[in-house]
Amino acid sequence: MRQITAITLGITTASLFFSCSNDSIMERDSNQTTVTSLGKSTLKASLAPIEMNNWMAGLQDNISISKISIPGTHDSGARVDAPVVSGTAKTQNLSIAEQLNAGVRFLDIRCRHIDNAFTIHHGAIYQNLNFDDVLNACYAFLQSHPSETIVMSVKEEYDASNTTRSFESTFDSYVQKNPSKWDLGTNIPNLGEVRGKIKLLRRFSAGTAKGINATSWADNTTFEINNPGAQLKVQDYYKVTNNDDKWNGISNLLNEAKNDTNNKLFVNFTSGYKPGIFGIPSIPTVSNNINPRLKTFFQSNTRGSFGIMPIDFVNAELSELIVKTNF
Repeated sequence: MRQITAITLGITTASLFFSCSNDSIMERDSNQTTVTSLGKSTLKASLAPIEMNNWMAGLQDNISISKISIPGTHDSGARVDAPVVSGTAKTQNLSIAEQLNAGVRFLDIRCRHIDNAFTIHHGAIYQNLNFDDVLNACYAFLQSHPSETIVMSVKEEYDASNTTRSFESTFDSYVQKNPSKWDLGTNIPNLGEVRGKIKLLRRFSAGTAKGINATSWADNTTFEINNPGAQLKVQDYYKVTNNDDKWNGISNLLNEAKNDTNNKLFVNFTSGYKPGIFGIPSIPTVSNNINPRLKTFFQSNTRGSFGIMPIDFVNAELSELIVKTNF
């Protein structure tokens, strides 16, 4: 069910806008030069109500993607559970289109390479979804909402089957169908550079420079990736034996992101699973504990740059709380 929530930006005068607190969007923009450089479009956009399906319209073009609090989803296409044992594969209730309309702007897409095409998997479980389905939802959304951008992580999942080319070559074939909708630059861009486009965060090997390179992804921990033009810090502690430990990792990175003065991109996975008997994973055991803590955190921390948060079982209410911190 599509849930669209309106956020009204109550800005009465331009002078009030330009005297925002240190946590304001302006002062969090690492590329700010002068007040006039913000441009007339920022003020004009700020005067209109902003809905969750176009909330980025209220941000100025020259704010870095790294300085925006962005709700995201982990295993964004995983809406099908494993047979027999529930809670082991499904991570989302909302479709890709519903996620985007609820304010989500980071998608974690896991592709199985089969027959020189991509199907969406969570581990061995096919999600009754193909990469074309994901892209068509994204393209349609961006066509209707050109002020927005989607940061998309693409990762190879499960075993390749019946392929005659590389994962990269198949990925390229998808991009070539609609190249104007992609930004494959290796840097962390400003929002104005990627409005109406998908910004690639690449978790697959490639022979040429392509998207923000995140191939040196560490396993089950917090780590940094330092590329020329793109520094990342990632919390991806997913095998959760203790929810308090998981929350500590999340909250530490949220606070670090808020206090960061560099153009570092923070990706803070709030998702995970708890190993049960015989090691069988339980995803809701983590999300049912962590998501209420996220809600409480953002009810108290209402302004700041908190980075990207890929979430299991995201909903419109939690997404809205994260989005509001940008205004």
